[in-house]
Formats: sequence, structure tokens, C-alpha cells
Amino acid sequence: LADEINRATPRTQSSLLESMEEKQITVDGTTYQLEKPFFVIATENPVETQGTFPLPEAQLDRFLMKLSVGLPSKEEEVQMMKRFMKNSPLETIESVISKEEIEAVRNKVKDIYVHPLLLGYMADLVKRTREDSEVEHGVSPRGTLYLLHAARAYALIQGRDYVVPEDIKAVAVGVLAHRIQMRSMTESGQKAINFIKSILEQVPLPTESWNSRI
Repeated sequence: LADEINRATPRTQSSLLESMEEKQITVDGTTYQLEKPFFVIATENPVETQGTFPLPEAQLDRFLMKLSVGLPSKEEEVQMMKRFMKNSPLETIESVISKEEIEAVRNKVKDIYVHPLLLGYMADLVKRTREDSEVEHGVSPRGTLYLLHAARAYALIQGRDYVVPEDIKAVAVGVLAHRIQMRSMTESGQKAINFIKSILEQVPLPTESWNSRI
């Protein structure tokens, strides 16, 4: 867990690249394999710019998704205050899942069926990010694979053993928006989100029985 990762120096940020992609680290010429399941979750300070270092594209591309937590509602904020009245839940937090269970769920995702037409649909979405005049750099092939993985995982969470178009649309913004670089840098983050939303509306969606194996 990297808290406020954009406060880390570029050298520290780059040290995560090997661990995120190869699941290993190299120290003084010696390589160490990281124990499964290994993954990186990072938070980012979205407000301050002084003393922060934006993540380079290569690093951003290694994150499966970028999500905005947002702010709590009034009801959620009241509930938060009640929880912290006498105790700190952080002091009594316990694990909710074992390493073995995480690996088992990951293996289940590999069995989720994706219709060939939906593979083509995802490829069309990514292709649009590479061709539009508003985009400086489109989604990489790694982003295409991560869109596939995320859609399959979302389908599993929904209790299905196959992907439907709604699964792809549900994860597309989180998976793709942080991977594109807009030509206009003014509010580029929000522009990237709006761009992904717009191509989801524009790219034709095929019609099929999505659970039919071919």
C-alpha cells in the first residue's frame, strides 16, 4: 500500500515498476520473488502540487484501474463520527480473506467466458483512443488486456460465468481513462474520463446471446 504515491520521488516510484510487472524485486544484484498474491494499491493526493511528483505514463499503465473515492454523504459522515466516538476501528481491524481464497477467486476469473464479438468490441474501444485527434497517446496493449481482465472479474462479482456488454461499460472508465494523454493538458484527467464515456456511447455494440460458446 503506497499512501500518497505522488509524494514519493521519481526514483522511489520507479522502483515499483519491477515489482508490479515481474512480481519480483532486485536489490544489490540479487533478485527476490514476491509471495503470491502480490499487488500494489496506491492513493494519490489530488489537490497539492508542491512537493509532489506526477507518475510517469509507464507507471500509470501498470495500475489496473484508477478510481476516485470521492467524499462521504452526510449520512456516511455521521456514521463515521459515531464509529470513532470511543474507539478507532483501525486498531481492531482484522483480515476478511486469506491468501489462498484470493488465489482461488483469481483462478475462477480465468474461467469466465467472453464472446468473440465482445473481444472485438473491446478492441474497437481501444482503437478509438489511438485514432482520435484529441488524444496525444492512446491506450496501450497492456490496457487492452486489463480491460479484458477487469470485465471478467466484474462478471464474476455479478454472479455470472460469462461477460455481457454492461460489464465492459462498468469498468471501462476506471481501466482506460488514466492510460490516455489528452492533447490539452487543462483538466486533462476529467477530459480523459469524458472522452472514454463518449466513445462508450459512440462505438457500435454487437447484439448476441453472450453466454453462447463458439
